Amino acid sequence: MPDRSMKGVYPILSAPINARGQLVVEDLERQVEWMIDKGVHGVGIAIATEIYKFTEEERDLILTTVVRVNNGRIKVVMNTGGEGTDAAIFLSKRAEELGADALMIRPTSFIPVPTSENVEYFVKIAESVSLPIFLQDQGTAQVPPAMAVQCAKRHENLCYIKVETPPTLPRMGETQKLAEGTGLVLFGGAGGAFAVEEFRRGSVGTMPGSTLPDMFVRVWDYYQAGDEDAAEAEMRRHGPLIQVLAQGQGLAGWIYKYIMVRRGVFSPGSDFARHPAVIPDAQQYREIDRILEELDLVGQ
Repeated sequence: MPDRSMKGVYPILSAPINARGQLVVEDLERQVEWMIDKGVHGVGIAIATEIYKFTEEERDLILTTVVRVNNGRIKVVMNTGGEGTDAAIFLSKRAEELGADALMIRPTSFIPVPTSENVEYFVKIAESVSLPIFLQDQGTAQVPPAMAVQCAKRHENLCYIKVETPPTLPRMGETQKLAEGTGLVLFGGAGGAFAVEEFRRGSVGTMPGSTLPDMFVRVWDYYQAGDEDAAEAEMRRHGPLIQVLAQGQGLAGWIYKYIMVRRGVFSPGSDFARHPAVIPDAQQYREIDRILEELDLVGQ
C-alpha cells in the first residue's frame, strides 16, 4: 500500500549553479538543512529545480545529496517524467534506488497523444516501482480531473495529484468532487500563490518554490489551527514577492536563486540558471531588493 499520508508544505528546491555551470553541492546541502529548520514537511526536486536541464549523472548527484543530508527527517519527492515510457521508467526506478520517497511525473507533451496513451504511460510507470506518484497537472502538460481519477482507479501508486493548470481553483474543486472515494490526494502548486483557497477546495498540501518555506509553514499552521484570517494575512503581506516569483520558469530560475543568496542560503555567485533562461535586468534586481528589505528577509 503506497504512503498516502503526505501533507503540508513541500517546497521545490532550487539548484545552486556557479558561473561555470556547475552544481554547488555545499549550497544544496545548506538549502536542505535550511528547509528542515524552517519546518517544512517535505521537499521536491522538480521543474523549478531545472531538473530537466541536468544530465543523468547530475540528477543522481542532486538526489543523493538531498537524501543523504535529509537522512529520513522529511519526505523527498523526485521528478522522473520523460517523453517516453521507457525513459520515465528508467528514471523512476533509479530515483527509488537512490532513496526518493515519492515520484512526480507530468504526462508526455512533446508530441500530443490521446488521453488513453498517457493513462497507460502512468500505469506502466506505476507498475515498475513501489513508490507513490504525484501526477503533475501543468498548463503545458495537463492531467484533467477525469484523467487523474482514471489513473487513480487503475493503479494504487497513482495516488497524488499536484494541480497547477490555471485557473487552479476551479480545477482543484472539480478534482476534489470527482476524486471522492478514490483515495486520490490533492496538492497545490504554481508557486503556492493560491494555497489558502486551494486548502478550502480539498488540497492537503502545497508545493511552492524555494524562497519562502517559513512563510508557507506559518500559513499552513494557521490554517490547520482554524485561523484562516491569519493565513490570508500572511499571504497578503508577501503578495508582492509572490507576484515577482510567479514569472516564467526561465526568468524565475534566476530570481529564486538570487533571493536564496540574499536570504543567506546560497553563496554569492551560486545564483546562475542553466541555459536557456532569461536573465532579469538590473532594475528587477533592485525591485526585488526593496521587497526583501520591506519584508525583513535579507539574511533570514
